[in-house]
Amino acid sequence: MFKMKQAIIVLAIVFTACTSTQINQAFSDANKVLTTEQPLTSSEVGEGLKEALVKGISLGADRVSQTDGYLKNPQIMIPFPPDVKKVEERLRQLGLGNQVDNFVTTLNRGAEDAAKEAKPIFISAIRQMTIDDAWGILKGQPDAATQFLKRTTSSQLKEKFKPVIQNSLDKVSATKYYGDLVNTYNKIPFVDKVNPDLNEYATDLAMQGLFTMIAGEEKKIRENPLERTTELLKRVFGYEKK
Repeated sequence: MFKMKQAIIVLAIVFTACTSTQINQAFSDANKVLTTEQPLTSSEVGEGLKEALVKGISLGADRVSQTDGYLKNPQIMIPFPPDVKKVEERLRQLGLGNQVDNFVTTLNRGAEDAAKEAKPIFISAIRQMTIDDAWGILKGQPDAATQFLKRTTSSQLKEKFKPVIQNSLDKVSATKYYGDLVNTYNKIPFVDKVNPDLNEYATDLAMQGLFTMIAGEEKKIRENPLERTTELLKRVFGYEKK
């Protein structure tokens, strides 16, 4: 059947006076006829989106969980808490800059360590995605999948992620460093005492950084065919452009 269609198009070109543009268009149309795929099924869309999200999360989580994954990445590096920026400034004035730098390093080390535990939590949430969710994501904005994940899992993830962050911060002594810095600052005469929740701050920024990396991977898969490493991804995200 395909050969017959191809022959008909070739004969049409031969027996009509066509410009080069028309000939090229004819071959293009022929190629479309020969390569047209069956419409995507709901199952393919669902599995394709889940596969893409799992791929993005795996790459994003693996990158940030490496040493310096947060610390040396300007997009997601966790800085000294801005609400107590005056603490950092005053301590540096007192010659305690090395302690401040050490604290920021350990803060990011905690996030890097916690990211290793985050991947299975995200993947479990992806597996529960519905078919309707998948279709909406396929036709949505460039970061629609990431926004869906953030919208539907953030509260649950935070609840599970927070103790991981706390354990990580304790393991790399970030909590201790922060306590020492704040206690030193609070001893300075005439300053307003501070006592922010370090775990809350670190958890929020660690999750935010992870979502940032996932969104970057989603964008690559949507825009760059070379990032679609399986036939299902090629089929689903190729369909998206039609």
